[in-house]
Amino acid sequence: MYQDTIAAISTPIGEGGIGIVRLSGRDARAIALRLFPGQLVNRCLVYGHIVDPENEEVVDEVLVAYMEAPHTYTREDIVEIDCHGGPLPLQRILGLALRQGARLANPGEFTLRAFLNGRIDLAQAEFVLDVVRSKTQASLRLAVQGLGGKLSEPIKEVRNSLMEILAYLTARIDFPEDEIEEQGITRPLESAQQTLQDLIANADAGIVYRQGVRTAIVGRPNVGKSSLLNRLLRQSRAIVTPTPGTTRDTLEEVVNLKGVPFLLVDTAGIIDSVDEVEALAVERSKKAIEQADFVLFVIDASEPLADSDRQMIDLLAEKTVLVAANKRDLPCKAELDGLPWLRVSTSALTGEGLTELENGVVDFVLGGRVIASDAPLVTNPRHKEALIRAKEHLDHAQTAIAENLPDDFITIDLTAALNALGEITGETVTDELLETIFSRFCIGK
Repeated sequence: MYQDTIAAISTPIGEGGIGIVRLSGRDARAIALRLFPGQLVNRCLVYGHIVDPENEEVVDEVLVAYMEAPHTYTREDIVEIDCHGGPLPLQRILGLALRQGARLANPGEFTLRAFLNGRIDLAQAEFVLDVVRSKTQASLRLAVQGLGGKLSEPIKEVRNSLMEILAYLTARIDFPEDEIEEQGITRPLESAQQTLQDLIANADAGIVYRQGVRTAIVGRPNVGKSSLLNRLLRQSRAIVTPTPGTTRDTLEEVVNLKGVPFLLVDTAGIIDSVDEVEALAVERSKKAIEQADFVLFVIDASEPLADSDRQMIDLLAEKTVLVAANKRDLPCKAELDGLPWLRVSTSALTGEGLTELENGVVDFVLGGRVIASDAPLVTNPRHKEALIRAKEHLDHAQTAIAENLPDDFITIDLTAALNALGEITGETVTDELLETIFSRFCIGK
């Protein structure tokens, strides 16, 4: 399957200044030359026209780049045709390439070939998608570091260390009568455990930077939820009026807070109502709370807590919550000391306390973790789960050593740990897992 030549449109669908059709495979150059009369020079842009070989019709004016294997993205011959960025010229050129023997690429197949041909490991391949989907400068920085091997390096170092220990123990098992030089294994195992523990410790923060945080802004009507949303967005996105119940549906917007992407969901005030529209709005608000990773509970601090506030407290009992005590520009009349959550005093009207609220939200979500800019960071839940399994197996191996169990017990756990780490970098990956990972990519990447 991976010996044929693939082709795809590698730029977004729609109108644009430039569009790119990409080919990769051993016949990429030959196919391009059938459509592009002239010369192709390695690593040079060549000007010319794409011509339909069947009727010699000029299809588009283009620039063509030919890159010779193995110094390419896929380590195969690659041709990229830069044409005008409209749907019609792109589809026409792609169709010509397919008629000349190329096959339409599957989602992520260019990156899959880069992995299979050894240019990048599996973790780096996944970071390619993270680069494309980055929502903040911080998430982009982490994705680029991962693509460059920042995470893969310590994992490969641990794997190499464990393989040396496993080879030593296997030799002792297979050749018990031979004199094999004694080798200490406790200290390198402890070092490997510590490396994995450090990666696991910051994984939750890394995943937040990558995936963002779905945050529901909730509270009873007219406490300032929509005003607070507008303040956080630095624009008037939600309609705000003095009339309670202005918001009748959920409103979603993404905001960048200290490098962390937050999907803010403004909700209707939750109250008991016989009005059909209000009841539907309340149900949507409750669903937004259920789906949220984090809840910003807005309270009007200028008034005593109402029964509907207390109902909200019960409703949020199982959620991760930060309280925004709003309307600090007015005298405080709410008794807030009994609330079970941390709170920040704000005024959506004047902007007072907004910085403290933003800092409080980010610190709360990240658990107070400060991530060094040069530290390798786990940002993928799949990687975190594999690291946890590897660490558990190393813990079992250390227990076997402490209890003077036979070497076989140690090697079983070492092998399992190696397999778990190999799932991250790709040494022990299954075809099913590869299909799952690359199916999330777009066609052309």
